[in-house]
Amino acid sequence: MPPSDPDDLLRLADQFRAVLRDAVFLMRSLDLDSGVSSSHLSLLNALAAGPLRVNAVARRLGVKVPSATEQIIRLEKAGLVQRSPDPSDARAVLVHLTSAGDEVRERENRRRSEAVAAELGRLPAADRDAIAAGLRALERFDVSLGQSLREGPGRERTAEAGRTAR
Repeated sequence: MPPSDPDDLLRLADQFRAVLRDAVFLMRSLDLDSGVSSSHLSLLNALAAGPLRVNAVARRLGVKVPSATEQIIRLEKAGLVQRSPDPSDARAVLVHLTSAGDEVRERENRRRSEAVAAELGRLPAADRDAIAAGLRALERFDVSLGQSLREGPGRERTAEAGRTAR
């Protein structure tokens, strides 16, 4: 049975954060074999669905606009992204993925996934199944946490908010 005691939940949260932090460090170690950092790859991945304004890039990356701008400038100099005026607002700038940027994005995602897949292949099938089940639970948790963060403290969840707003 999952923990429901506040102290147990706090320990689970601490363990979750520690494992996630370690996983991020391990994923970043894959950068050592590449000229593309994880933060740059994250930016390229954010643009894969289409152009974004600089402030939207910053939000997606969880950084401030000046930090996003620095990354965009580096990637633009490398020919991986380009900036252009936003046709709907002349004051805003859209950041686009170039074809070279898309090629780098696909190559680096594939390389990193292949490295992880090789390690997963060394695990017993039961462990791979447990990881797959855990990832499904993490995806649900990610959606729930993201919704809570967007709503902010003191705001009601979607279903309740819809009912009380009427």
